[in-house]
Amino acid sequence: MSKELDDFLSGKSEHTQMLFDHFIQTYKTIGKIEILPAKTMIGIGNGHKRVAYITQLGKNFIHVVFPFKQPYNDNLCFQKIAQVPDDNKQFNHHFRMLLSEDINAEVMDFMKLAYTEEGKK
Repeated sequence: MSKELDDFLSGKSEHTQMLFDHFIQTYKTIGKIEILPAKTMIGIGNGHKRVAYITQLGKNFIHVVFPFKQPYNDNLCFQKIAQVPDDNKQFNHHFRMLLSEDINAEVMDFMKLAYTEEGKK
């Protein structure tokens, strides 16, 4: 872990750290990923593009944003879908993970889609 990643996780509850680890380990079952800490969030990349962003590490949750080229409104896992302003090709899908079981078959399908969808870096 880089110092920047340690900075994100420092002081977080064991539960939140477990959720983060579970999310990362689950993504590694889909394919090779890279963890890309930035100033305000942690990007998850597949070597070609960012496939997800961890935007918040809360007391008992992690908040993940999946960028897609279109909105996937027919779902049970996203709490919000928002088009990026001035970008008609990116729709951010917001997922809040409270328990490791929140990564169910539906979420796995979206994780795989984000990983394999062609898009900008």
